[in-house]
Amino acid sequence: MVITGRLTADAETAELKDGRKVVNFRMAINDRYRTKSGETMELTSFVSCSYWISAGVAKILKKGALVELFGRLDADAYIDREGNPVGRLNFHVNNIKLLAGARKQDSLSDRPLEKASETPKGISMEEAKDDLPF
Repeated sequence: MVITGRLTADAETAELKDGRKVVNFRMAINDRYRTKSGETMELTSFVSCSYWISAGVAKILKKGALVELFGRLDADAYIDREGNPVGRLNFHVNNIKLLAGARKQDSLSDRPLEKASETPKGISMEEAKDDLPF
């Protein structure tokens, strides 16, 4: 299965009693659709993810990063301490593809270009700012 979305928080590494490490993170997946009346609706699903292959990947999995994950989906159901039924989706990740890093407050599009020579020939400075992918 393949899912794409943004991380809701920085990834965390946990160590088990037997010394194995797992990287845990949560992801938001957005879906948009139109109703019969033409209204656009947006649905967000949250999925807990676990990655067992390399704990070092936690360094790049930061809040807001856009990732494509390959793996399998698992569902857990249990009764919490108050006696309420709880369901949780967990995605066991086999492969991670970083599509975009976390969104930065100070992006290049917010800073003025300092020299005309920094823009490609034939493009105004305003067009160059609008062409940036962030």
